[in-house]
Amino acid sequence: MVALRVLGGLLAVAFVAWSAARYRRRQISRLSLLISGAIGLGVILLAVAPDLFNPVFELFNFQPRSGRRLTAVLLFAVIVLALLLFRLQAYVDQNERSIRLLVEALGAKEFDWDRARALPPGRRIVVVSPAFNEAGNVGEVIRALPEEVEGHRVVPIVVDDGSTDGTAEAAREAGALVARLPIRRGGGLALRVGYDLALALGADIVVSIDADGQHLPEELPTLVKPIVAGEADHVNGSRMLGYYEGGPLIRNLGVHFFSWLVTILTGQRITDISSGYRATRADVLRELVLEQDQFWTSEVTIEALRHRARIVEVPVTFLTRRGGVSKKPKSLRYGWSFLKAIAKTWLR
Repeated sequence: MVALRVLGGLLAVAFVAWSAARYRRRQISRLSLLISGAIGLGVILLAVAPDLFNPVFELFNFQPRSGRRLTAVLLFAVIVLALLLFRLQAYVDQNERSIRLLVEALGAKEFDWDRARALPPGRRIVVVSPAFNEAGNVGEVIRALPEEVEGHRVVPIVVDDGSTDGTAEAAREAGALVARLPIRRGGGLALRVGYDLALALGADIVVSIDADGQHLPEELPTLVKPIVAGEADHVNGSRMLGYYEGGPLIRNLGVHFFSWLVTILTGQRITDISSGYRATRADVLRELVLEQDQFWTSEVTIEALRHRARIVEVPVTFLTRRGGVSKKPKSLRYGWSFLKAIAKTWLR
């Protein structure tokens, strides 16, 4: 027991010294230093003069040398550690949100506003395409979009998610309005920037489409028709109802599993929860609270259902990638991250 007290005391001294050094380097706040100092001092006193804590132990009828005191100390340490972890997570979440808002603001600033203001007036379908290093594909996607659908002018917006291969230039040459993010933050954040820009341009319907050429721009009329007809607020393009060239078996199983999971959680039958080809009425989109920087498809669906949006699915074609490199992580990591996105959205 003496050896344990000595070891605990030495670790506490080292912890306090380390915290003080971090404070001098401006790496932690004064409040963090005070909290660290209080914890360290408590451990040092417990190691050097444990009898000082006798009144506390006696309050709970913990007798000396009974072993229950050690259990109480360990339990208290676990509680303190949990509180510190919660505090740390709160700081991380706050910093993540600050970075997210900064990147979104910079992306909106680096937009082709002059070209956007020159657009002719009228009803608009704004097609948003987040893109990262898709210089070889994005131009073909933009050029294949119809100029008008159901009496609405089609306006493409490409949000360049920190690309290094000339994606923005290729998209602009193809006729898209372009917003550039200073760093890569993920397709979800890029999509939010595009959504905000689409609403600022007065879109009636906002569509998302992948920039890698796996979706067919020619199927845009099929996607927006239920909204134009007043039959839906949000339309999900489903490869499971249409044509799917296929992919890794585990990825296909994941699409079925996560679609089934969202169906169970929401009560709305969904056959392709990971589809990035979808359309939303602008007034419904404006109400959605979107926070996912990655794996955004499930968030959009769950949020739309939370706002009682009418969701329908239509068959679409999903092709294999014709060029470039997929940006998706490996299947198991992708599945775990997708599951977390579903859980976070459903629980909030």
